Amino acid sequence: MSQYNRQLRWIVGLALLAAACGRDAGVEPAKGQSEIPATQTAYASKDRKSWFIAAANPYAAEAGAEILKKGGSAVDAAIATQAVLGLVEPQSSGLGGGAFMIHYDPNSDRLETYDGREVAPASATPGRFLTATGAPMNFYDAVAGGLSVGVPGVVRMLKLAHDEHGTLEWAENFEQAAVLAETGFEVSPRLNGLLSRIPRLKQLPAAGDYFYSVDGAPHPVGHILRNPAYAQTLRVIAADGADAFYEGEIAAAIVDAVNSAPNPGGMTLQDLAEYKPVKRSPVCSGYRGYEICSMAPPSSGGVTLLQILALLENFDMAGAGAGSIEALHLLFEASRLAYADRNQYLADNEMLSDGGGLSTDAVIAGLLNPPYLDARASLINPARAAETVTPGDPSAFEIATGAGAWRRYGADASPEPPSTSHFVIVDGDGRVVSMTTTVEFAFGSHLMAAGMVLNNQLTDFSFLPEREGRPVANAVAPGKRPRSSMTPVVVFDESGDLWAAAGSPGGPAIIGYVAKTLVAMIDWGMTAQEAVNYPNAVYPRGAPLLEEGGFDNQVAEGLKAKGHGVTQRGLNSGVHALRILPDGSFDGGADPRREGVWLSGYVEAQ
Repeated sequence: MSQYNRQLRWIVGLALLAAACGRDAGVEPAKGQSEIPATQTAYASKDRKSWFIAAANPYAAEAGAEILKKGGSAVDAAIATQAVLGLVEPQSSGLGGGAFMIHYDPNSDRLETYDGREVAPASATPGRFLTATGAPMNFYDAVAGGLSVGVPGVVRMLKLAHDEHGTLEWAENFEQAAVLAETGFEVSPRLNGLLSRIPRLKQLPAAGDYFYSVDGAPHPVGHILRNPAYAQTLRVIAADGADAFYEGEIAAAIVDAVNSAPNPGGMTLQDLAEYKPVKRSPVCSGYRGYEICSMAPPSSGGVTLLQILALLENFDMAGAGAGSIEALHLLFEASRLAYADRNQYLADNEMLSDGGGLSTDAVIAGLLNPPYLDARASLINPARAAETVTPGDPSAFEIATGAGAWRRYGADASPEPPSTSHFVIVDGDGRVVSMTTTVEFAFGSHLMAAGMVLNNQLTDFSFLPEREGRPVANAVAPGKRPRSSMTPVVVFDESGDLWAAAGSPGGPAIIGYVAKTLVAMIDWGMTAQEAVNYPNAVYPRGAPLLEEGGFDNQVAEGLKAKGHGVTQRGLNSGVHALRILPDGSFDGGADPRREGVWLSGYVEAQ
């Protein structure tokens, strides 16, 4: 594949391919969920067009599948999938939030990424989340209400992608979600469980009226929940285009909800009208002969993931063995180093470069510079965890940006709770979408407008604008996009052909979930489903975590002997993944920790 056609600006290496084979079955819908079947056959035929989708809810996967069956593009299916996810999985994503999309078209040999991240309103200041005493706000106090709401980006991002890659009419992609909102869907176990565990949701009138019964109890599993307001929003967007979301009655409802809520957010109609999605060059790097591509900042996921893999490439992960003490120790140490850099340098860097800071290009070039990564890898001791890990200084390794720019920043102070959703789609012409989408915390800001949950993405900014007298790269600023951990990926083999795609929800642990999945497929030879199922081991917030029940005590004690103070607890990833097998069929994976499924089939005769 031509790196120029894909516009890959940051490729750090290519080598040899070691392809894995095999397949696994799709995951059945969760108990109590709608009985939409999960297809368990991977399709391949030289004479027929086949498609694939993996998404976090059976309703959403089926909506995307219906679009694909009739010959719609991967972007068409992404619109349908997102529209339904916003209805049936409102705790994780929706039209009131943002997303990052990777799109690959094998016919034009072109890889593109779309940034639909929310932005801070023009009224935002660096001290947005400070109390009167200058201390950072309590996280939940900051979340619930208008202060945390960023200008939603996913609708205009989807419209931009559709203008370039859609094959069906824009309106057609919203019809299934609109009908489902009118006729109702069954409340799933996951939705019911989260309604029981989010105490302030019922205190805000719109959400309380919608998600709870008159006695204050969450709607039970199987309850038919209807959302006519959301159906109307979808029909307006379908008929009048994305601008109808950012202007007119829908925009007015969003602004009213944000500014009349507790902790009003100061959003204006002009903030909405001026929102623009951004196309960015992907970040890519080689790992054991595969080429891994992901998102550039303001997502920190792509650079941090590629750093982890580059550090691991110095060690024999295959020889160490899946889930071994040695392998997990190396994964932890690589993650610590990469997250330290992430915490210091990665943000919406384009908003910093005019003030003497690091541009996005400089950050990517510095953090993925091979000599710098070699120096960081030399800090990993296979026998023992480092006592402390600090951010590196890429300016010492033959790049143009001087040390002053790198040393001007202080450490970030972002709470970053887990939520979000991910889906992977391949259409009948081989076009691929890997998209991670979010409202940030469970049920976002807890505000609703026009039938939608509104995000709380602004709490992804650092609550402290400076540390020890130095500015924080991820501080709040008007028009700025908060740093994200979302890590959609696509993977190519040595011939330049699509080999895999994946992504996950999970806050800052997203990066670790995706790294584990790729290591499991590439180094440990697992199928997509086996890799998704494999127990999680992540190091997202300064402490190593093992998935409870996933590893025996011997592994935990061995890691402790190497200096890791491991904690075992639930790590609720939601990875969705696929591999392309040598015969062209799909090897799918849907995370059993949530309610996702994967479906595959053939395009119906036109």
